[in-house]
Amino acid sequence: MSDYQVVKLEDVEDWLGDYPGEMRGITYAIGAEQVAITHRRMPQHTGSKGPYGHRHKTQEEIVFVLAGKLQFKLNDELIELGKYDAIRIPPETWRGIWNEEPEDAEIVIVSKRIADPTGDTEQLQNFWPE
Repeated sequence: MSDYQVVKLEDVEDWLGDYPGEMRGITYAIGAEQVAITHRRMPQHTGSKGPYGHRHKTQEEIVFVLAGKLQFKLNDELIELGKYDAIRIPPETWRGIWNEEPEDAEIVIVSKRIADPTGDTEQLQNFWPE
């Protein structure tokens, strides 16, 4: 048996259900033990503008933009990132990402794998009002 594992993105479960775009947790599908990696495709007017923001208690995240241009709200600051830009977001930083552009954006989110990702996350309603 090999020490490595391969997975195709199309074979990874899409967590978004009926919400436009895709969010696929490669971490679990590939059996990663130390690293968490998620792929997200965001059509225009998708993300977390309006309903809520979130933060993590212990996890830092690195977000790498593969395509498109996105707005990030980090605490009270708004920044814009484009193709091949990356950002490190420390724990405890309230965050939201939004695609205002007509073309789809794609990102990869990387962090440390932890036992209880939902237990590490807090949500803040009306973090980024429209």
